[in-house]
Amino acid sequence: MQTILITGCSSGYGLETARHFLTNGWTVIATMRTPREDILPRSERLRILPLDVTKEESIAAAVEAAGPIDVLVNNAGIGVVGAFEATPMSHIRKVFDTNTLGVMAMAQAVIPQMRERRSGATVNVTSSVTLAAMPLAAAYTASKQAIEGFTGSLAHELAYFDIRAKLVEPGYAPTTRFSQNTSVRIEDLIPQAYADFAAPIFAAFAQPAMITKETDVAEAVWAAVHDTDGQLRFPAGRDAVALANAG
Repeated sequence: MQTILITGCSSGYGLETARHFLTNGWTVIATMRTPREDILPRSERLRILPLDVTKEESIAAAVEAAGPIDVLVNNAGIGVVGAFEATPMSHIRKVFDTNTLGVMAMAQAVIPQMRERRSGATVNVTSSVTLAAMPLAAAYTASKQAIEGFTGSLAHELAYFDIRAKLVEPGYAPTTRFSQNTSVRIEDLIPQAYADFAAPIFAAFAQPAMITKETDVAEAVWAAVHDTDGQLRFPAGRDAVALANAG
């Protein structure tokens, strides 16, 4: 029986991915900053652990408590939408601490055991903003683009040890979900000078033609984990798939 550790499981993509793998017979280690026991079905194959990917001691404790990990899914992330010039650098650093450095730190903590066993996989969840340039998402895009390059390079060096590195690229989800893990409000990041520019963009966000569902991402992670053909990128959601095909 294989074991998967997933970060950011308190809601959204991480929660649904944990549920999907649990339903399909895996041992699941669902991690989150503030553990909640009531959000997943009770199972002998489920463990819920505290984890803050921005804190070295928290990562070490979670990895030690987890034991052998066959698959690592780096899903934890925070978003930021708004004009770049109005986004505080303090918040941009928080975004990179979680979305970029947190992913790297988790990978560095888990890779050694996979290398010793010469097996395993790490799946990094990024975003469709890496597939096409989108306005009012410069800092967020930069944090996710860094992981795209990181994972592509990592895939080459880990393949020597029979370890796979994959990317899952979710498409658009409602703005409230996108920014639920951030303390900065969108309206505070749109100065008056940007109001006319931002208005039609947010109007389009409010009525998207296609929305990525949590199940889309869970299924893409499942496909990435089980891929043996060397595919690196797995777009999740109809809009992400369309963008990937257009590129």
